[in-house]
Amino acid sequence: MFRTLTPNLSVAPQISLEEVNDAAQQGFTLIINNRPDGEDFDQPTGAEIEAAAKALGLDYVAIPITHAGFSKPQVDAMLAAVSRPDAKILAYCRSGTRSTLVWALAQSAAGEDGDALATLAANAGYDLSPIRPIMDQLRAHAG
Repeated sequence: MFRTLTPNLSVAPQISLEEVNDAAQQGFTLIINNRPDGEDFDQPTGAEIEAAAKALGLDYVAIPITHAGFSKPQVDAMLAAVSRPDAKILAYCRSGTRSTLVWALAQSAAGEDGDALATLAANAGYDLSPIRPIMDQLRAHAG
């Protein structure tokens, strides 16, 4: 269920409260929620996931992304979250796609190579081509 992007970052579709425990058992130390509450009537709320994570000693960050797209504050927040030293991170949304895309945008803003990011995403089953022009623009302005 958890798809590896890098040795320290995996993404997943919506996780359950039980899967928070699975994440802890697999050594994750931070859960990033990229899904806004209320997208589905049966999804656990961010507060429920946060409480489960904190009860297990995991950190939790909410960076909700709607289908309206990505904003600079979201990209900056994702970069800050995935840049935590020594963190093993699980990011989730409805399918894992938004988590992967915002990660790629954040890495591009930090100057990472788009081809390398695309390969990592493809290896996990995700396609960055819809955001590739934005990635290239962010990388060109990285500093």
